[in-house]
Amino acid sequence: MTTENAWLPRILRPADVGADATPQGLEEYLRATDVARLLAEERAVYFRGFGITADSYDGAADLLLANRLAYVHGNSPRTKVGRNLYTSTEYPAEFEISMHNEMSYAHAWPSRILFFCDVAAATGGATPLVDGRLWLESIDPEIRAAFAAGVRYTQNLHDGMGFGKSWQATFETEDRAEVETFLDGAEAEWGWQPDGTLRVTQLRRATLEHPVTGTEVWFNQADQWHIAGLGDDAAALAEIIPEDELPQNAFFADGSPIPAEYITHVQEIGMKTAVDVAWEAGDLLLVDNVAVAHGRRAFTGQRRILVAMA
Repeated sequence: MTTENAWLPRILRPADVGADATPQGLEEYLRATDVARLLAEERAVYFRGFGITADSYDGAADLLLANRLAYVHGNSPRTKVGRNLYTSTEYPAEFEISMHNEMSYAHAWPSRILFFCDVAAATGGATPLVDGRLWLESIDPEIRAAFAAGVRYTQNLHDGMGFGKSWQATFETEDRAEVETFLDGAEAEWGWQPDGTLRVTQLRRATLEHPVTGTEVWFNQADQWHIAGLGDDAAALAEIIPEDELPQNAFFADGSPIPAEYITHVQEIGMKTAVDVAWEAGDLLLVDNVAVAHGRRAFTGQRRILVAMA
C-alpha cells in the first residue's frame, strides 16, 4: 500500500496574485483567471486574506461557481441559508466526518464545491482533504477488488417522523410526483411503503476516472452509508431498527453484505492520507469534487462553514 502524501492544496493570498486584499480584489483576479485550469492543476485552492464576509460572498462565489446547485437528494443534515447556499453540516462538533466526495452515491454529483469560513472554530475543525488517487492506491488490493462491481446504496426516507432525513427534506419538495420523476431520471429503484416511507436503491460505481485528467480515483460513500461506519453507535442502532429499515446502508453490487472491517479500513486510510489546513475567517476553499475528497475534524467553539456546489 502507498501511504506517502506529496499533494497539498494551494493557498493563494493577495500578494501571491498581485491583487488588493479586498473582496473586489479577489473578484478582479478571478475575472482575469482561467479558474477551470487553475482547479485542474491544483485540485483544491484556498483564497485567503481577501476579507470575504457573508455580505460580500456572492460576488466571488458567482465567479467560482457558474450555476449553484440545490442540495437535492443530499443525505447530510444541512440548513439552506441563501441562494443554494447551505451550512456545511450539522453533525455534532465532537465527531469527525470521514472522507467523501460529495454525493458520490448519486446519479449526478457536483464537479466543484465551494466552502466559505464565516466563523472559524476555537480549536480543531479543519476540513481534511485527500487526493482520490492516493486514497485508491492506499486501500488494500483485496478490498479494492471486492468493490470492483460497484456499491448498492439503500435509503429509507420517512414521511416526517423517524430516524434520519425525511423524503421531503431530502428532495426539498412536498410533491411525490416530483420525487418520482427525479428518481426515474436518476436510474434508481424506488417504492412507497404503507407508512409513507420512501425506499430507494441505487447501484453506483466505486471508482471513477477524472473527466479531465483520466486519473482513476476512489469515489463512493459506502463507508459513510454502511452501519459499521457509524462507529460506536452502530450496535445500538442495529438493536433498535431492523437492517432493511435503517435510514441508509450500503452493500456490494450484488446485494451481499460488506464486511465491517472493510469499512473501517477504508475510513482509516482516508483519514490517514488526508491533509489539513486550519480555517481562517473569510477563507474560500474551492475543491474539485472528483479529484479530491473532504471530511471534517472535530472542533470546539462556534464554527460556521457554508457550502455551495456547481
